[in-house]
Amino acid sequence: MRTFQRVVVIVLDGVGAGEAPDAAAYGDTGSHTLANTARLVGGLRVPQLARLGLGNIVAIEGVAPVDAPAAHFGRMRPAAAGKDSTTGHWEMMGCILDHPFPTYPHGFPDDVIGAVERVIGRAVIGNRVASGTEILVELGEHHLATGCPIVYTSADSVFQIAAHESIVTRAELYAWCERVRTLLAPPHGVGRVIARPFAGNPGGFYRTGGRRDFSLPPPAPTVLDALLAAGRRVFTIGKIDDLFAGRGVTRSMHTRDNREGMAATLAAVRARDEDLVFVNLVDFDSMWGHRNDARAFALGLEEFDGFLVPLLAALRPDDLLILTADHGNDPTTPSTDHSREYVPLLVYHAGLVLGRDLGIRASLADVGATVARALTGVAGACGTPIETL
Repeated sequence: MRTFQRVVVIVLDGVGAGEAPDAAAYGDTGSHTLANTARLVGGLRVPQLARLGLGNIVAIEGVAPVDAPAAHFGRMRPAAAGKDSTTGHWEMMGCILDHPFPTYPHGFPDDVIGAVERVIGRAVIGNRVASGTEILVELGEHHLATGCPIVYTSADSVFQIAAHESIVTRAELYAWCERVRTLLAPPHGVGRVIARPFAGNPGGFYRTGGRRDFSLPPPAPTVLDALLAAGRRVFTIGKIDDLFAGRGVTRSMHTRDNREGMAATLAAVRARDEDLVFVNLVDFDSMWGHRNDARAFALGLEEFDGFLVPLLAALRPDDLLILTADHGNDPTTPSTDHSREYVPLLVYHAGLVLGRDLGIRASLADVGATVARALTGVAGACGTPIETL
């Protein structure tokens, strides 16, 4: 496998490519984010992704397979237990969990809530599984009247704290989350504590762009750690540095939405200041998958497809581009949760004459192994490098 001067990894958060073999154990039989979304909207219009070979991975309405794909193509099967963003990204970089993070379908136990109230100095309200927008409708006005922060969770391993920016500053909310993160150790070691600032008035509350994720640090070294140890520069865009608790990251940029993330990615590619540009585009998951908005999901894929035109043009011969996902989030199913799915894999570099079928990879860790081999000539501790480059 040849080495590259730079690798760009873009994670389309929640864009799954068909139910994994163990999907039934997660309640996700029939999930197929890409195919089901395309079918519901009457077909996707993604000519760039089609040219790269997306339609060669799985059958997707509107995305026909091509005879000469411009990228290597395949799917990756999740090996780690769980189906959340932290688990998926950690696995991608070579840290594979053998047990899922704890979840709280009935809310957090009284002893946990009591400890949280003590460390933040206020009583909390909510403490149940809820949609992040619906719980603002239900409890936002009460929060304004009392100052009590709203605590909620989901099917994922998350402890979310919502507070109005006129009542609790972002700095204070982040400080609360840092204290709660320290508090939530095993057996209540949730994957992420998430700050959810919001604004607006009753009947018109909305979440602002100040979300921050406070994750547990990976329990083992990752490819990001290895790259830094080898003197490589790692630039993360979106929530990735939060998912890795800042470990293995040289520079990071938080973004409000996909558009800002895509603009930052293009700027980074043109600037050529980093060795790894690691990007998460979260809207597929947070804005459309969790809200079962398949039409907006499809439009988001089509917008991303348009972004590929300037991105591919900006790549140089010594750049490697990997497009993938961390899990599924099928917006066409009754569930609003993540789905246990394969994830798509497209691997491109300028000068690639004919993309090959990479088949089904045994783990998302093949991405990290490929990154390590491409940038340092040494594979990661986990995963199998893609040797066809």
